[in-house]
Amino acid sequence: MKQDFHRLSHSVWDCKYHIVWIPKYRRKELYGAKRTIVVATIKQWARIKGIGIIEGHAMPDHIHLCLSIPPKYSVAHAIGLLKGKSASEVMSFRTKSSRMVRGRTFWARGYCVSTVGLDEETVREYIRNQEQTDKLDDETEL
Repeated sequence: MKQDFHRLSHSVWDCKYHIVWIPKYRRKELYGAKRTIVVATIKQWARIKGIGIIEGHAMPDHIHLCLSIPPKYSVAHAIGLLKGKSASEVMSFRTKSSRMVRGRTFWARGYCVSTVGLDEETVREYIRNQEQTDKLDDETEL
């Protein structure tokens, strides 16, 4: 399995997350022009902040994303940014249904997130055997 690590000035990282969030009251709001606005806004702000969109799909009643988020941003910060900017854009679109949402809130509070990455057993084995691997590497350099 090839691992693609990214580099910042003081870190090497590969942070991927599967994220799901829904519109308020799980209304089926994401179709037509609203869907286009939400998708375009998420792509735009992800690009601006250096967040990689590995995979994504907008269903009528939820958003699925697989994101690569740099460690300089928390997951909560990244999701808050994407939800906030996309909600602002949709609410400025001014449709009857967007006016029905109280308090100019388009998305429901919260989200579901899980990490995507190395297999846990592979990581545990690597940690257990690291000292032996380093010794073998040192011996082969001589």
